Amino acid sequence: MHFEEADRLKSLPPYLFAEIDKLINKKRKEGLDVISLGIGDPDIPTSKDIVETLCEEANVPENHRYPSSYGLRIFKEAVSKFYLQRFDVTLDPEREVIPLMGSKEGIADLAYTFINPGDYAIMTDPSYLVYKISTLFAGGIPYKVPLKEEDDFLLDIEDIDSEIAKKAKIMYINYPNNPTSATCDKNFFEKIVSFAEKNNIIVCHDNAYSDVYQGENKPMSFLNAYGSKNTGIEFNSLSKTFNMTGWRIGYAVGNAGIIESLGKYKTNVDSGVFNAVQYAAVKALENYKIHTEYNNKIYNRRRELIKRTLDDMGIDYHDSNAAIYVWAKVPEGFTSASFSKMLLDKANVVVTPGVEFGENGEGYIRISMTLEDSRLEEALKRVRNVL
Repeated sequence: MHFEEADRLKSLPPYLFAEIDKLINKKRKEGLDVISLGIGDPDIPTSKDIVETLCEEANVPENHRYPSSYGLRIFKEAVSKFYLQRFDVTLDPEREVIPLMGSKEGIADLAYTFINPGDYAIMTDPSYLVYKISTLFAGGIPYKVPLKEEDDFLLDIEDIDSEIAKKAKIMYINYPNNPTSATCDKNFFEKIVSFAEKNNIIVCHDNAYSDVYQGENKPMSFLNAYGSKNTGIEFNSLSKTFNMTGWRIGYAVGNAGIIESLGKYKTNVDSGVFNAVQYAAVKALENYKIHTEYNNKIYNRRRELIKRTLDDMGIDYHDSNAAIYVWAKVPEGFTSASFSKMLLDKANVVVTPGVEFGENGEGYIRISMTLEDSRLEEALKRVRNVL
């Protein structure tokens, strides 16, 4: 029997990272040693104290029952305390915080909560693929704004058509940025707030990489901008900060009305985050400084190794000290896809073609830092030999 998929599924391209997995598995079945610099999935184990908390709470029978879609009070208080200590942002734990099964799920839920068929959603190009996909699923129209090297990959609101702005429901932004690793300052966020207020647009800031950085210039929160709580929310995640990608725990913070509506949608489509995972997340958030310092020593070492190697090979890159990626230009004579394919064929090294994140990603590759040092060194050695 054949069962026809819904039109919304037919309109989607293959999900990039699922396709990368297929390529890797095919090569490995052929007996080849493939090293992937493609997917941003931390290789650093989740800290022992977080794991132990999960195990303890998993043995509590009360935690085996349905959780609330609105989350445990203790988790929301931990998020509020973290935001006060880390970003100097005050949050009402009951009205301005909601847990998510990872920020990816929350971003998709936001589209279903606010976008009607035919509504526009503004997003950057290149960008994290879920902004576009969730907009399409909800029947909306993605409106892409180019990120340009000459603007340090910062969204320029002057590039947004004023008529589209009037029709847009949501604007997705993401700094530190995936895939470019670009960062922004408070002034940039305040321009976004002003634009959103003028056009009655919900700002959705994806801050998943806020705690991967080098030096004292820490990435900011969108909520540091004056008036930001009037216009939007911020998604954050424990995935990258605490090496908990598989745990599926994140949260949204900000405008109380948006949070309430998001919660209304979530109560109808999910049953909340397992309480034991929320308790483990509390443990992580309470000790964020220790975890951040530990992770960043590793990532900063790897980032510098990648940069030195690219310098030696004469390959240009965006010189950022944030996020878990390096955004590099492909050598002359290649497209992002042909260069990535050449590295896979000749070096058995996977990198992500920039064009997969949007047409303005053409000419770049994204290199992930999420594998142990020895394997990263081997991958870079292979790339150097091929070039």
